[in-house]
Amino acid sequence: MAYLLNPPPTRWVCANGCGVVDFTPAGVPNRFHACRAMAGVLAPLIPEGSGARVRAIEREDYVGEEIVQTDDNERPVMAVITERPDGSNDVIMFAPTAHGGGGS
Repeated sequence: MAYLLNPPPTRWVCANGCGVVDFTPAGVPNRFHACRAMAGVLAPLIPEGSGARVRAIEREDYVGEEIVQTDDNERPVMAVITERPDGSNDVIMFAPTAHGGGGS
């Protein structure tokens, strides 16, 4: 019986074509990057050839005084969704942050 002692590294690429590529040893989770193709939103890299799609979801609720994640165009971003051809998906949620004043 043969065992592969040094499995090949995983090649991670940007699903939106911004050109970012990374390599990790087998079994090491993926990486994230500020995707230029998505206006600087934090997005995951996907295994090369996986056919996954990554997209940002703009915040649809009212943005008041809370601090929200925005892209480079100042649009509020609520989430980033990774959708795979097999129907599975991952979601990164950007929850708003409240802040209080120290009034007297």
